[in-house]
Amino acid sequence: LVFLPASIHLLNLSILGAACLLTIYGAIGAHRTPRVRHVEIPIDDLPVALESLRIVQLTDLHVGPTIKRPFISRVVDATNALQPDLIVFTGDLADGTTEQLGPDVGPLAELEAPLGVYFITGNHEYYSGVEAWTDQARSLGFDVLLNEGRLLEYGKGQVGLAGITDYGANEIKPEHASDPGKAFATIGAADLRILLAHQPRSIEAAHQAGCHLQLSGHTHGGQFVPWKYLIPLQQPFVAGLHKYRESWIYVHRGTGYWGPPLRLGAPSEIALITIRQASTP
Repeated sequence: LVFLPASIHLLNLSILGAACLLTIYGAIGAHRTPRVRHVEIPIDDLPVALESLRIVQLTDLHVGPTIKRPFISRVVDATNALQPDLIVFTGDLADGTTEQLGPDVGPLAELEAPLGVYFITGNHEYYSGVEAWTDQARSLGFDVLLNEGRLLEYGKGQVGLAGITDYGANEIKPEHASDPGKAFATIGAADLRILLAHQPRSIEAAHQAGCHLQLSGHTHGGQFVPWKYLIPLQQPFVAGLHKYRESWIYVHRGTGYWGPPLRLGAPSEIALITIRQASTP
């Protein structure tokens, strides 16, 4: 097949035009207020008291040069409007120092939930000063879980909420080595055992620790091509709800973004997770 020079020029313009449109579309998707993603998770032998427990998961905000206070305010307003029982943040709050970005994360102090608001570290906390950022999280009203847990009363049921440090934290801070077993050991038995773990690849250790549900982020759902095809080389799951042996894992697509302000095929989200009783066969 032979193209005339004019045809080649038209083809080049078409490719350039398509690339520009996709870039604009991806930039709009990255900056809009994240959509609420409704997720129902069935748990075997769940007590009636825990039916319809509502959890909002936020993760991977990556506050920095292009994600600022107005975006965070919109996320907080959208989250509080859902009136969840529990709010969890599963790592990667910001890319920079607390001195630079402290004012931008300020609206997070307005998050409200009857069972509390909880925070764990992601890998980016260790790049930007983990002590400073965990102190900042506490000042915003988060209960920071570093390989520890809390036993929460919900009606006549008990929720064991455990949180671990990032999977690779020990490479930067050895005393922060991630340990799901230790985290659950601080709370003992519970009707529902939930683990907050930034990276999906913590799921094997979480399963061994008797976790019913792991909530993770880190992957951004791929964010854009070709990244989405490289993630499976490192992580067992890229996005969404999956069953791992007897445990569930939900991988959040991220509330913000990292790197180029683009999202294509992996929209940002605010996850509203509702716990259900598993139907009997």
